[in-house]
Amino acid sequence: MTRAQENLQTSFADRHIGTTAADQQVMLDAVGQPSLDALVRAAIPASIHAAPAERSTIPAAVGETEALAELRTKAGRNTVRRAMIGLGYHGTLTPAVIQRNVLENPSWYTAYTPYQPEISQGRLEALINFQTMVSDLTGMATAGASMLDEGTAVVEGMLLARRASKVKGDAFLVDADLLPQTRALLDHRADAVGIALRGFDPVEGPSDEQLEGAFGVVLQYPGASGRIVDPSRTIERVHAGGGIAVVAADLLAMTLLASPGDLGADVAVGTSQRFGVPLGFGGPHAGYLAVRAGLERQLPGRLVGVSFDADGQMAYRLSLQTREQHIRREKATSNICTAQVLLAVMASMYAVYHGPEGLRFIADRVARTTSALAGVARDAGFEVVHEHWFDTLTLRAAGRAESVIDAARDAGYLLHLVDADTVQLSVDETTTPDDVSALAHVFGVVDATVPAAEAAVRDAATGLPSDLLRSSEYLTHPVFSAHRSETRMMRYLKHLADKDYALDRGMIPLGSCTMKLNAATEMAAVTWPEFANVHPFAPRSDVEGYLDMIGDLETWLAEVTGYDTVSLQPNAGSQGELAGLLAIRGYHRSRGDLDRTVCLIPSSAHGTNAASAVLAGMRVVVVACDEDGNVDLADLRAKTAAHAETLAALMITYPSTHGVYEHDVREVCDAVHDAGGQVYVDGANLNALLGHARFGDFGGDVSHLNLHKTFCIPHGGGGPGVGPVAAKAHLAPFLPGHAMAQQVDRRPGSSADGTDGRLAHAGGPVSAAPYGSPSILPITWTYVRMMGLEGLTRATEAAVLGANYIASRLRDAFPVLYTGESGLVAHECILDLRPLRETSGITVDDVAKRLVDYGFHAPTMSFPVAGTLMVEPTESEDLAELDRFVDAMLAIRAEAAAVERGEWPADDNPLVHAPHTAASAISGEWTHPYTREQAVYPVPGISARKYWPPVRRIDQAYGDRNLVCACPPIEAFA
Repeated sequence: MTRAQENLQTSFADRHIGTTAADQQVMLDAVGQPSLDALVRAAIPASIHAAPAERSTIPAAVGETEALAELRTKAGRNTVRRAMIGLGYHGTLTPAVIQRNVLENPSWYTAYTPYQPEISQGRLEALINFQTMVSDLTGMATAGASMLDEGTAVVEGMLLARRASKVKGDAFLVDADLLPQTRALLDHRADAVGIALRGFDPVEGPSDEQLEGAFGVVLQYPGASGRIVDPSRTIERVHAGGGIAVVAADLLAMTLLASPGDLGADVAVGTSQRFGVPLGFGGPHAGYLAVRAGLERQLPGRLVGVSFDADGQMAYRLSLQTREQHIRREKATSNICTAQVLLAVMASMYAVYHGPEGLRFIADRVARTTSALAGVARDAGFEVVHEHWFDTLTLRAAGRAESVIDAARDAGYLLHLVDADTVQLSVDETTTPDDVSALAHVFGVVDATVPAAEAAVRDAATGLPSDLLRSSEYLTHPVFSAHRSETRMMRYLKHLADKDYALDRGMIPLGSCTMKLNAATEMAAVTWPEFANVHPFAPRSDVEGYLDMIGDLETWLAEVTGYDTVSLQPNAGSQGELAGLLAIRGYHRSRGDLDRTVCLIPSSAHGTNAASAVLAGMRVVVVACDEDGNVDLADLRAKTAAHAETLAALMITYPSTHGVYEHDVREVCDAVHDAGGQVYVDGANLNALLGHARFGDFGGDVSHLNLHKTFCIPHGGGGPGVGPVAAKAHLAPFLPGHAMAQQVDRRPGSSADGTDGRLAHAGGPVSAAPYGSPSILPITWTYVRMMGLEGLTRATEAAVLGANYIASRLRDAFPVLYTGESGLVAHECILDLRPLRETSGITVDDVAKRLVDYGFHAPTMSFPVAGTLMVEPTESEDLAELDRFVDAMLAIRAEAAAVERGEWPADDNPLVHAPHTAASAISGEWTHPYTREQAVYPVPGISARKYWPPVRRIDQAYGDRNLVCACPPIEAFA
């Protein structure tokens, strides 16, 4: 091999890290540091530097081809059978046009949460479609932009019912036919906030005694067993007492059955998974929550609404953002701070592509196939337990259940074993007459043929009750009938993607959010059938590859954080927070410390910290920060002393929310431990520590991590995310467990079943599926496998260098608000724009919107300090892109200076009118004191890569005053 060829053999880390060695030297010179090592040693306190690992559990890095080959081997250890287990998870057919143009398209999966609506109109329209789809099918007035999964959506429905109910009691009624994983979630979450659950038979309904003091009810429709019961009588009785009715409804079934709204429900919850989103061993999937009129301002999570821009053009935006946790903190009613946007987009486009007629056809075929199987089962001597069904049958035959389960597995099918006499099976859109024939043989009908099965399906009547058939219309908006051909659908998806700004266009310098490269090789395995088509409750023997990969990640993540154990179950960062706090709660209660309920939280913390603490049954006490943004040690010691008998935990983010490495972090942790509390270290900023310091070494007891930040899972326009929780051994028994998990947990030292040393997790679940969102875990596995510990360490160094380079180049134009003792920042810096407003009237909003004209997504606005921009370049951006951003910010400062000098009026300049659309630049007479060229081409060379925002600045207040959260009529676009 020649030297030239050797130079071309770059590692994956070289591809992932945007700056070269030569670039980094230029940047180091600007920062005033001689080397990367000197930089991180100056920035990170010496007291927390981790000693190099003598032997890492993370294997040496391999190339992209080798990593995928290893992952293929793991995938090959999974067995993909036709899953007919049901229980809220169903096989589905993802239209190829949606898979290729949404799921596998970086224009969709690398976008950020649409806080900047002017550059998010595409995904906001897709989410409006999702909200309309859910509202129509459930018969509700308003739906949110998605929830994390069905189980957590039911929990949120319960909490909403408690807020909205006129009943002051603490009891919640629970349908005995609720999905078992949902019931387990309710048990765990209700206990923490003092809610008593009362189960009842859905046929008989709750007793008068059970209704006493009940603020609400949840009903499964159809039930987990497949039974269809009219819920309206129970709803009426709950309403009579002032309670709120929540119905967990199957969206596909709602195309044939009367909707929850038709039956009087107040809240509808569920999942959209069967609308084209693969099983994925349990996730990620888009849950949903919808409410009747009058409850829309109680909705948790994201809500997309309609407003108008500066030209009076209709535009979409996130509504009611004052509900966000970083504003309401401990008064927040939910800790959900994200959504499952990418999956909600897929589900909405499934409905757009199929339309109401297509969905009804699919549902009708499912119902008839189920009825055909009921006939087969009866012929085989089984009792069909319920009178009515949609897609699920419960079959009973004395002593035959296990043999049927085994025979089905041998034939390639997974059924659900209820007990020794009872089997359950669920039909989905992938079930064919071939499957009906095969299952007939499994049941013992020897003469079953495919033609006979085809005829049985064709001639079968549905098992739906005649008095519950749907009569109301749904999906009548033109968007659900305009895109039937693949050509139209492809162009619609392209049209929406072109409206948006994602990482495939340029840097998204969001502080605290780490919008780093999501490499194509990391994404490759997500759609492999061995990962995509696996049911979350498949038997262990079918998922050894998944468990192997999950075990690797648990081990690797434990090592880099300094903890003893990791649970991958939390399916969002907020849920990881909650899981960690619930583990602390469980630990204290196990020791008899029932009064330890106080959670100390610094004033600078992200708002989800406080919201999670409240939902974990804790009382928040705020700890002050000093003028440098660090935890005020004197105030901390005073608070720990004042609450010495009741202190449960401290939550602290490291590096701090202000973007600096606190030098007193060991003292902070020691003070809390001395008072009997536990230390929760928020792992949101782990990207600034990997390879150099570990939470568990400097005092952390438990942390959540953000795989969608530090470990490269894409943000997807606002989700999915994964928020694993890592802990010391004493908290392991209280981390999330799951009754249907395939992993057999053992204590250290045991080698039985090959689980050698995995600490048992026996706490209650925090997500519906045992491993949360496992189908996207191959992304993180591949990233770590290709980076190795050395590459992860290099990534940290490059990220810290990038932030300090931007800070050093911009500090004269925009003061850097916080730095550490060395004058350095961590992986992000806060630019203070408040002086600019005082001298020019230009606001942080003006700068953020003007950056769009320069071809950038704005940094994080007004967090953690109002009137500031928090900038995080990440290690993925190259020097040219960093300089392009710096040049844009300096040019914007020069524009503001022109306002200061009076060259442009304070109310008529390119900043206050930003962003500028193409239409605004070419239409009509130009009356502004700046030129058209200054408006849309503010720097040389931008025309070659110009991003044109589709709308001008949006009126946020109007949208909140006039709440419209479904597809507007076509006339609104005129």
